[in-house]
Amino acid sequence: MADENPSIISHVSIGVNDFNRAVAFYDKVMATLGCTRVMEHPGAVAYGKAFPEFWIGTPIDGYPASVGNGTHVGFIAGSKEAVHAFYDAALAAGAQDNGAPGPRPHYGAPYYGCFVRDPEGHKIEAAFWDESAAPDA
Repeated sequence: MADENPSIISHVSIGVNDFNRAVAFYDKVMATLGCTRVMEHPGAVAYGKAFPEFWIGTPIDGYPASVGNGTHVGFIAGSKEAVHAFYDAALAAGAQDNGAPGPRPHYGAPYYGCFVRDPEGHKIEAAFWDESAAPDA
């Protein structure tokens, strides 16, 4: 079982209305986490490190994309510095601040993250889980 993927999610997709703007935004932001475009189709791009885990695209049904109330996508950052790089790149690429980088003790002592809204309003997060900050570390 050592080769088993530890993830519980195959992928997440969000709908976008301005596809080119969204691709430009996520090209910059996902690079801070070591992710690249790993797959593309007309109107859709997938990002990941080894396989397509995060998709952006125009809705297949032809209706406008909308932002889900109460939903957000959290990305894993490899360090506190990566959280800051994600946040800075997102703001520089047109995101809105929704929570600057820092600890959030109510999420657990090891949590360190940030929150932004992408140019279409989707809530996204980058988080580093610092095990050295765990109470029993």
